[in-house]
Amino acid sequence: MSPKGILSAACESATLGAGCFWCVEAVFQQLQGVLRVVPGYMGGAVAEPTYQQVCSGTTGHVEVAQIDFDPQQLAFADLLEVFWRTHDPTTLNRQGPDVGTQYRSAIFYHSEAQRVVAEDSRQAAAQLWADAIVTAIEPCSRFYPAEDYHRDYYRLNPGQTYCRLVIAPKLVKFAQEFAGRLAR
Repeated sequence: MSPKGILSAACESATLGAGCFWCVEAVFQQLQGVLRVVPGYMGGAVAEPTYQQVCSGTTGHVEVAQIDFDPQQLAFADLLEVFWRTHDPTTLNRQGPDVGTQYRSAIFYHSEAQRVVAEDSRQAAAQLWADAIVTAIEPCSRFYPAEDYHRDYYRLNPGQTYCRLVIAPKLVKFAQEFAGRLAR
């Protein structure tokens, strides 16, 4: 992000669902080239959904992170490599202890070029997994930012049980596998 907190015109956005948006946000906040990560909801049929509505599993929304990144520092394909390797894209509507359609694995593409890269990356990622990948690749629909208390959740609540037991180990693995790509 620029010194005044304004994103550059050259920035691109990616919207990814990979389980709980707290986890996705925490991982991508640490990736070099990422300018901003906002947790939210996408892909459902209810306007202005709340967390409680999305968690009911009746809205069709996915918990996502909208990631603004500098394509001069981070290619969309490289961002997707992190996506594929930091969640299990073979489990339908589940990531670890989180179960429900709102936790499904999804890439919401912002352009035709992103769709092509996403499809190619899914084929490449299939080599990493013994089971079939169930990740949906869909066009972006309206993004609804999550309530304020969800933003920067891990940074603000590192001692919370979910953060200690689910997010922290994921961040350790991420730091080991992507040590050369960590933001400074």
